[in-house]
Amino acid sequence: MPIPDDVTGDEIDQDVRQELQSLPKGLAEDVARNLVMVAKLIDEDPEGAYGYSRVALRLASRVAAVREAAGFAAYANQKYSEALAEFRAARRMTGSVELWPVMADCERGLGRPEKTLDMAGAPEVHKLDKAGQVEMRLVAAGARRDMGQVDAAIVTLQSPELASHSVQPWTARLRYAYADALLAAEREDEAREWFAKAVEADKDGSTDASDRLAELDGVEFVDAFNGDEGDQGDEAEPDHEAEPVRESEPQSVRESEPESVRDARSARTVESGEDPAVRPAAEAVEPIDSIESVESVESVEDAVVVERDDD
Repeated sequence: MPIPDDVTGDEIDQDVRQELQSLPKGLAEDVARNLVMVAKLIDEDPEGAYGYSRVALRLASRVAAVREAAGFAAYANQKYSEALAEFRAARRMTGSVELWPVMADCERGLGRPEKTLDMAGAPEVHKLDKAGQVEMRLVAAGARRDMGQVDAAIVTLQSPELASHSVQPWTARLRYAYADALLAAEREDEAREWFAKAVEADKDGSTDASDRLAELDGVEFVDAFNGDEGDQGDEAEPDHEAEPVRESEPQSVRESEPESVRDARSARTVESGEDPAVRPAAEAVEPIDSIESVESVESVEDAVVVERDDD
């Protein structure tokens, strides 16, 4: 696959550039250019990004940044087994736990929510920064919903970060996930309140909270340009009759997560003047423990914390 001439490889993040210094100069440049293409295409053309990631992987499979980029490209294409293998390889090379939440979400994608919850209670969670722990909370709540434990998912999302009036990069997605879980539990009034709070925090439109809120309010959108094609007369008036928009399907936690995954990926691939939304340096928050399956959970105190099996 050809790489545009204006992609030089110099766009690569400084940390990644340092990792590539272990390679011969010409090879390092080729790998860097492919990694830049992965970052540029992964949102709009995941398959294309995946192709470039495979090229980089063939050229430099012993570079952690390459394995991580390959993992994100596979993840974006729902190749969860492959993504998990690449993330594990990157983690072995670096010793970092920052990929722990997305690794846990890969377990969800593979249909193993129990493993995801086990990871949510692992010691590695203590080592995550606040953004990483919020991400882990979102993934764990998604696993609960995969298992049909909506009330437990609601409890999992209840946290100081959810209650805080401070708006952080993860705030909109956390409030959205909480609202969606409340709606799944048929707590519509509360869901509406939290969708509204998600809208307040969602300045860049990373969620469809405004659409979900409009649905709950019974708002119908009209297509003012939908004329009557069957009427060909010169004096025919265009038909402006309103048509309701199809109801949008609720987003799963995993469907709302790629925004943070994008930021995590960009922080490791292409230089940016903005702080990544997933891993900013911040004070730690309380770790997530696995919550035993319950029929109905009204508060965090009602949840039963399960001790993790060391085996």
